[in-house]
Amino acid sequence: MDIRLDAISHSYGDTEVLRDISLDVPTGRIVCLVGPSGCGKSTLLRLMGGLERPTKGRVLQLGAPPQGCLNPLTFVFQDFALLPWRTVRGNISLVLEDHGIRGARADSIISDVLARTKLSDFGHALPRQLSGGMKQRVAIARALIVNPAVMLMDEPLSALDSQTRELLMDDLVALWTRQPFTAAYVTHNLAEAVRLGHRIVVLSRRPGEIREVVEIDKPLLDRAYGDTDLESIQKHLWGLMREEARAADEELLDV
Repeated sequence: MDIRLDAISHSYGDTEVLRDISLDVPTGRIVCLVGPSGCGKSTLLRLMGGLERPTKGRVLQLGAPPQGCLNPLTFVFQDFALLPWRTVRGNISLVLEDHGIRGARADSIISDVLARTKLSDFGHALPRQLSGGMKQRVAIARALIVNPAVMLMDEPLSALDSQTRELLMDDLVALWTRQPFTAAYVTHNLAEAVRLGHRIVVLSRRPGEIREVVEIDKPLLDRAYGDTDLESIQKHLWGLMREEARAADEELLDV
């Protein structure tokens, strides 16, 4: 299932946040959204997920969800939002319980997603026993267990230290390589965007408009740390954003 944004504009009262956004999130691809602070990236993600309705334009879901899909759209946030009194398995099973899936069938599904996210040995651990990176793996497993058509990921790695972020990026690449998933992925980190994104959408300062769409054809597995091609793309992205990022930062500091 693809997500298509057709001439989306959005305002909060008199404040125009997004203007005339048209883009596709195609099946089996990761589309990264980058831009200065306050440009409307997270708002755009909420519009895709149906948490808000656009002031103008349409959000379209094209095609059928994958077989066995329980939730066509699912979010992964910066905040892990794990229930502290539930184990890793318990946090993940909560989503299945909402769909009436319990017992042996649930156990099989949970075991599969734990294996895919390298959490098989931690199923009975409580969130307080886990590192930040492990907690985010649980959040990703919880999203994957419903076999979503599209994952909407709002800065999922931004709360992690740089080493853990690198490890989680490796894990996401491995997950996508084994079973390609579709994602709209918001990030401030350009290195993260060029490591994970098949398509990078650069938004302007508010009201957010599309400045450029950058396609990266290199396979995810071939994108290594220090890759000169990726560094060149990252510099290009920063060149597009630098002055607007500075202006946005100064605007925030003046508030």
